[in-house]
Amino acid sequence: MKHNRVLPTLVLTTTAVLATTPAAFATSTSEPTPSATAARTETPATDAGSVEITTKDPTGDVLSGATFLLLDSAGQESGSGKTDAQGKLTFPDLAPGIYRLKETASGSPLHDVVADQDVIVTPGATTRLMITDPFKAAKVFLQAKDDKTGKLLPGATVNIGTGDSTLLTLTTGTGSTASGELPVSSRKTEFWVKQIKAPAGYDLYKPSKTFTAGPGAPVTVTVTNAKTATNPKPTPSDKPTPKPTSTPPAPTDEPSSSPTGAPKPTQTDTSTPGTGSSSTGSPTVLAASTGDSAPAAPAGSLAHTGADTTAWIAGGAGLLVVVGAVTLVVTRRRGVAESEPDDISETI
Repeated sequence: MKHNRVLPTLVLTTTAVLATTPAAFATSTSEPTPSATAARTETPATDAGSVEITTKDPTGDVLSGATFLLLDSAGQESGSGKTDAQGKLTFPDLAPGIYRLKETASGSPLHDVVADQDVIVTPGATTRLMITDPFKAAKVFLQAKDDKTGKLLPGATVNIGTGDSTLLTLTTGTGSTASGELPVSSRKTEFWVKQIKAPAGYDLYKPSKTFTAGPGAPVTVTVTNAKTATNPKPTPSDKPTPKPTSTPPAPTDEPSSSPTGAPKPTQTDTSTPGTGSSSTGSPTVLAASTGDSAPAAPAGSLAHTGADTTAWIAGGAGLLVVVGAVTLVVTRRRGVAESEPDDISETI
């Protein structure tokens, strides 16, 4: 009988041990340890980074009110905001990675925005960026005019620049104007303009002109040109007459029936007091000094000139001399003959 009571007790004990063992195993695998939970909650704070922006203009002045947008690598917005009075803006608690920074507004009517750029965020560090917003470009309008009439002229080409740099080249077109944009580095920037090609029919305007322009402000530049001086081509009616090859004879009062080729007699004032010479200017030819004058030529006829006239005058003068000499000799002899009887009578 004792043997039978012991067996059930042993079986029950063994069963109890087998039942409690699986329960203890399940508890140990399903509950996390306290140390593992703490590690997961601290990881984001340790790896986070940040981006800090400072915005200025080209002169170094800070720009407040500039608006920026930060996008992650997937294109999702990670932050946005405006710069404060010191021109600063911070994006905190950023996971490490590459972000895209976009400036959507400069907050100033004189400034433009910068191009988009990539920003790298490193764990536990702050990435600092200096943003320089450029001035807005100045708008320039070019026109060329006639210096006398003020008429607008097409075809004028100029270079515009500052210092030693040429920034813009403009040519007036069919509307006689041209326009472009000039980058400026301050609120008042000085530029020069020089014409390199004149309009057709006009002289080149050689001097350089200067002007000032501000950010985003329009300015008009005017160059003036003078017309090119040209000599007009002579028309057939304006052509000069051919130059004569020989000098024409001077006009005289002599009739046109003068023999061709006969030498013109020298007009010498041979009038003497008491001769009664005419005041008409007609020359008087003297035959000799004996008082006998040659017969005057008939009115309206031309006195004989040339070699024949000279011979006639010479022959006539010689004849008169001979006649005078003979007359003198005869007169003397006649006087001697008349005086001889007186001499003889006296002698006697």
